[in-house]
Amino acid sequence: MKSVLFPKKKLPDPELEILRSELADAQGELQQAYRQFNQAIDPELVESCVYQISGVKARCNYLIRAIKARCPDAAAVKLEGDVTWT
Repeated sequence: MKSVLFPKKKLPDPELEILRSELADAQGELQQAYRQFNQAIDPELVESCVYQISGVKARCNYLIRAIKARCPDAAAVKLEGDVTWT
């Protein structure tokens, strides 16, 4: 007999949780890269920070696309703090 009162709960997708965790880590790396950029004085260090920021942003964008592909009903990905990636 099927239970109508208690529908089955969906188990969390482990791949999705890994992607979200990696995205949260990348967000922390991005914040650190911006802090380094704000403190850099030497032009070569500034340039290095710009490349680092660009690389981490590209990784964040990839992870967001991967999360949205894995879970299409996620219109926005909420992360730590007030940041929302769409």
